[in-house]
Order: sequence, then structure tokens, then C-alpha cells
Amino acid sequence: METRNFRKEKTGVVVSNKMVKTIVVAVKRKMMHPIYGKFVNKTSKFYAHDENNDCSVGDTVRISETRPLSKNKNWRLVEIIERVK
Repeated sequence: METRNFRKEKTGVVVSNKMVKTIVVAVKRKMMHPIYGKFVNKTSKFYAHDENNDCSVGDTVRISETRPLSKNKNWRLVEIIERVK
């Protein structure tokens, strides 16, 4: 019996919603510098599918990995954790 891997999930902040049904999510992580041993903030941007266009810039969201939906887009919006005030 072959077990299926779970899809990756990430939490980040929406930095752009200018496209139709697409948001750009910035995911921050802390990484230790290999030489200096200091923790450095690193940011990765992911294009995610937002079916209803209900995200705005600054929202904290959870995204999940999915099949490729376009050239750059292979994540989808799972839920909006916190809306910007």
C-alpha cells in the first residue's frame, strides 16, 4: 500500500492583489547565517489562486500546494487567518 504525501502549507502576508484571481503571498522565515551565526530574515514570494478575489493587501493567509494552475502559480488560498484593519 502506497501512502500519499500531504500537501505543503505555508502562512504569509498578502503583498499584492492587483491580478485577477491571483494574490502574491510573502512568507518570512528566520535562517541562521552560515558564517556569523546570526539569525537573518529571509522572504519568499508565492503566487496563489484566490477564486473570489476577497483578499486585500496586508491580510494574513494560509496557502496550500496544488497542481500547476499557470506558469508561476501552483499554490491556492486555504483561508484568511486575519484581515487587515
